Amino acid sequence: MHLNITDPAIMFSGISLLFLAYTNRYLALASVVRSLNKEFKNQDEKNRVRQIKNLHLRINLIKYMQAFGVVSFLFCVLAMMMLFWQQESLGEICFIMSLITMVVSLLISLVEILKSGESLKIEFERTNVRDLWDK
Repeated sequence: MHLNITDPAIMFSGISLLFLAYTNRYLALASVVRSLNKEFKNQDEKNRVRQIKNLHLRINLIKYMQAFGVVSFLFCVLAMMMLFWQQESLGEICFIMSLITMVVSLLISLVEILKSGESLKIEFERTNVRDLWDK
């Protein structure tokens, strides 16, 4: 495989957009946590505990998504540096590591997305939306 110095650079725009999406998810969760704290006394104990556990897990997932994204970005930069210094085999290894860590970040993102649906389900249970569908 022959890797050009511009090949890893192609990932930069994708990684940047991914970080924007991850940050937006984090900010949305932070907003939910703040609103949950405001409604602390208006919710039943069981629902509140389930919501908090779900939110805690999702925040941790986002933290790892971002961490693996940063590592991917670093490997991408290292790949470019190695290619610039004519260390093609090291550049290829760094680029492959960049791709692997980006895949890990995306897989964690998929898990977080699936968990976000569970969070909405808990909220629906609290507001008894199921009763409306039964009528």
